[in-house]
Amino acid sequence: MSNPYLDNAIPSPCYVCDEALLVRNLELMQRVQQESGAHIILALKGFSMWSTFPVVRNYLRGCTASSVWEARLASEEFGREVHAYAPAYKPADIDALLPLVHHISFNSLSQWQRYKEQTLAAGVSAGLRINPEHQEAETELYDPSAPGSRLGIRLCDLEGADLSGIEGLHVHNLCECDSFALERTLAAVESKFGHLLHQMKWLNLGGGHLMTRAGYDVEHLIKQLKRLQETYKLQVILEPGSAVAWRTGPLVAEVVDIVENDGQIAILDISATAHMPDVLEMPYRPMVTGADEAGKLAYTYKLGGNSCLAGDVIGAYSFAEPLQPGDRLIFEDMMHYTMVKTTFFNGVEHPSIGILRSNGEFELIRKFTYEDFRDKLS
Repeated sequence: MSNPYLDNAIPSPCYVCDEALLVRNLELMQRVQQESGAHIILALKGFSMWSTFPVVRNYLRGCTASSVWEARLASEEFGREVHAYAPAYKPADIDALLPLVHHISFNSLSQWQRYKEQTLAAGVSAGLRINPEHQEAETELYDPSAPGSRLGIRLCDLEGADLSGIEGLHVHNLCECDSFALERTLAAVESKFGHLLHQMKWLNLGGGHLMTRAGYDVEHLIKQLKRLQETYKLQVILEPGSAVAWRTGPLVAEVVDIVENDGQIAILDISATAHMPDVLEMPYRPMVTGADEAGKLAYTYKLGGNSCLAGDVIGAYSFAEPLQPGDRLIFEDMMHYTMVKTTFFNGVEHPSIGILRSNGEFELIRKFTYEDFRDKLS
């Protein structure tokens, strides 16, 4: 069976969202909502490909935004509930957000006090982000509960605080975690903040719930969510980003040249730093269809990007056949936390964006131009 991502109708480079795989993930989330009673909304920080929103909004209740621009995108393109959280808001942010959002979470008591009257007058449900000081994320860069974190209010800082007007609590400390990490987090939250949960209308458990990954115990997740709502008589909200777009499509790239320096190096028409920055930041090694670890197959290449950054290297891979200029490479699982982080660094050609529709047809959604690069810099 031929690989649909190698079709000549798909340009290179290109991010390709597979509609059928996206629907598969959304159907699982719909089941979680139906069986648990929890609400699931899309975290735009992880996946904001708004051309897919006509599909996503059939399953999820809305979006969560980390900025005014994300909130506008949710309001204008998704059109259902909009929730917001940011580490801090300027007065202009609040003026712009309150007409757009249904829920807003504040990161500090001082921010809440500053905007309390304005928020209540707008009829927006207000919450506070709490820090359970319980760590589950494996990568420090993505750990909101690490010592010294700027994200969330600790229990010691809530003692004696006037919480009148607060209707919810927001906690987020997971990153691509399983339901047992959630269970441990809930134990910490309930131990420290359980006395406040009985006063609340909702509890937002943030993202990081990778329920669409193979092997995730969905039944255990549903059990945790049902117990929580029954115990505290509140509405539980989840806001995954990765789980929505998990394994829903690749980044298609092309070999441009092969050079030699202590081994063979394939230079591609993409850039790790500009088009898949988590490869360098996290770091992690993306899967390449048909490739293996270095030395496992007959021909090994270091895959490098087409920018002037010396460290713009994806990693070493081996292939059954030698690579040639013009060959296509398929970098798997590139929909979540990839497109949202891309840049125009070095003016390297930005990957197009497309959708492989459920009927097998490819639809090119966006092809970037020199003018996009120019206008971003002004």
